[in-house]
Amino acid sequence: MSSQLTRADVERIAELAHLELSEEEQETFARQLAEILAYAEAVQAVDTTDVPPTTHLLSSHDALRADEVRDSLSRDDALANAPDAAADEGFFKVPKVIG
Repeated sequence: MSSQLTRADVERIAELAHLELSEEEQETFARQLAEILAYAEAVQAVDTTDVPPTTHLLSSHDALRADEVRDSLSRDDALANAPDAAADEGFFKVPKVIG
């Protein structure tokens, strides 16, 4: 077991994740989590003093084309091939995917 991560820490994390871990799995995960935390500490130690904050890898964004206002499909055309279309109400039904 890592000195930075106790058995109680691993058990608490497993409990929060609703996992039942064997003794061997607790040892494995304790080692792996300690390695992840050590890597995060190494990343935090990197000097970024002269690095400007960025929101994206590229500083500029070249659009592939100019935005142009164009006509879109009419409601009737959009619903023409839709399953279970209710054109008079402006929607169509889709299968339920979430319990």
